[in-house]
Amino acid sequence: MIRDQETLEALLDSVRRFVRERLVPAENEVAETDEIPESIVQEMRDLGLFGMTIPEQFGGLELTMEEEVRVLFELCQTAPAFRSVIGTTVGIGSQGILIDGTPEQQAAWLPKLATGEIMASFALTEPEAGSDAASLRTTATRQSDGDGDHYVVNGNKRFITNAPHAGMFTLMARTDPANKGAGGVSAFIVDAKSPGISFGKNDVKMGQKGAHTCDVFFDNVRVPAANLIGLKEGQGFKTAMKVLDKGRIHIAAVSVGVAQRILRDALNYALERKQFGQPICEFQLVQAMLADSQAELYAAECMVIDAARRRDEGRNVSTEASCCKMFATEMVGRVADRAVQILGGSGYLAEFGIERFYRDVRLFRLYEGTTQIQQVIIARNMVREARAA
Repeated sequence: MIRDQETLEALLDSVRRFVRERLVPAENEVAETDEIPESIVQEMRDLGLFGMTIPEQFGGLELTMEEEVRVLFELCQTAPAFRSVIGTTVGIGSQGILIDGTPEQQAAWLPKLATGEIMASFALTEPEAGSDAASLRTTATRQSDGDGDHYVVNGNKRFITNAPHAGMFTLMARTDPANKGAGGVSAFIVDAKSPGISFGKNDVKMGQKGAHTCDVFFDNVRVPAANLIGLKEGQGFKTAMKVLDKGRIHIAAVSVGVAQRILRDALNYALERKQFGQPICEFQLVQAMLADSQAELYAAECMVIDAARRRDEGRNVSTEASCCKMFATEMVGRVADRAVQILGGSGYLAEFGIERFYRDVRLFRLYEGTTQIQQVIIARNMVREARAA
């Protein structure tokens, strides 16, 4: 746990140096090869980045939400694929165990996740269940035989980040066939090496080269009953929503970090590029684009820090998390678009990198709940609170 500002600043300085000296120079290589060098992944382990949010007793750094987002502001001033390596372990992959898991489940899995010995993935989305997560069809049927109580899992998960590299899945599956809604869904810890698990080809995506996603198929996969998170059936959807509240603040912080990098690159170009005998930063319409981006970036940063602090205080941040996710991910898209415009023709060329960021950040508005889903959550919460008042 970070106990004082000096220790936090030392961690932030280490992350800044890591980004500057190791990640930024590797951006083009990762974009070309669609692979993140193992040496970089190992350095992430050595820095403790896989265990940022895991308690010290399990070998993690035990950062608060505010400390986590401040680290992300620094770590994400480079290609988003680097953050994706640790993202599912730090966030949605491990948090279900941390929030709702039993002490035995936490002791068995969190130490391995904290060190990066294994990566976690979050298996919720399906071909027919995306935004409507409660409609998932993957089933987990409880059985008992000579090997003890277990569940047999069958189904197909889609767009699962880090699935090709995962050591375990936080899996959402339907345990009550009669309950077609959220109450029939349970959460499981599934060893990725379990017989019956197979993977589709890595998805070919618009951007974020080096961050791998694919389909995951479960064919009569045996999962010990002891791996039911919290040992309670029907709680999986609630677990997923708790995890996603945190994950949405996390993605908002990622968006802020990337936007800082994009805007800095655009400003540096505007300072150096000359037209009509002067740097283009002297032209008011270019200044307007820079100013709009800075103002929106500042607003998003303030929102994220405020929401993180509220969560650290133990408050319900469902609305705030969705506000952050909606605003920050839309913001970084606008910042990237303006950056392309400021660079002009150069912004459209791969060698300047802005077009890569333009494609990379488009995903932020889609995963962990689309912008439209955030709007629904925000409005629904507003209506519920007004009626209750």
